[in-house]
Amino acid sequence: MKRNFVTLLGCALLLPIALLAQDDTAIDASKIFGDLRARHIGPALMSGRINDMEVHPTNSRIIYAGTAGGGVWKSNDGAATFNPIFDDYAQSIGSVELDPNDPDNTIYVGTGETWTRNSVSLGDGLYKSTDGGANWQKLGFEKSERIANVIVNPNNSQEVYVGVLGALWSDSDERGVYKSSDGGATWEKLLYVNGKTGCADLAMDPSDPDTLYASMWEFRRTAWSFESG
Repeated sequence: MKRNFVTLLGCALLLPIALLAQDDTAIDASKIFGDLRARHIGPALMSGRINDMEVHPTNSRIIYAGTAGGGVWKSNDGAATFNPIFDDYAQSIGSVELDPNDPDNTIYVGTGETWTRNSVSLGDGLYKSTDGGANWQKLGFEKSERIANVIVNPNNSQEVYVGVLGALWSDSDERGVYKSSDGGATWEKLLYVNGKTGCADLAMDPSDPDTLYASMWEFRRTAWSFESG
């Protein structure tokens, strides 16, 4: 018994020396994986969740789907097949909107899923395409994290409204409802409640585009709870 105790004690004393003697050189990934490069191959986490869909107003075979963790997908054959059109940008999508006056070309994508689970990802702003999704331009809202809705005035394509839900884990001055009168080049904040309350949804009266309805939501997630009001 005494011999075993001495042996264990000796091993314990030598352990720190062995740890210090280890080589702390960074691992060279190329020696392990060679020329194999990591690439994004589709949705991650809760990949099956679809947050928003848009159908072309005059061609029902053209459909857009915004996903929780897989970007934006487009179908040209009535949903028989879909192709990704947003792989180079934030993959968490909150809203997809077609310009009703130019649905073949002009698309707005608000990034950041608005489902406020502790496992959701976040977005990095609002994007616009004027060539059917081939190319994209960021229009701001980099710190918005979650965009709930985008609406284009059917009588004036230059007039665009954005509802920002905002940050999940902290207060944010980015929350609220915004308006652009120049197709997204500049923005004016129309509605702001406080740093805890964001826009959960935004709707336009189809018979009177000057009338909008905004649903405002006060919420906060922490590591141990969720407050919602």
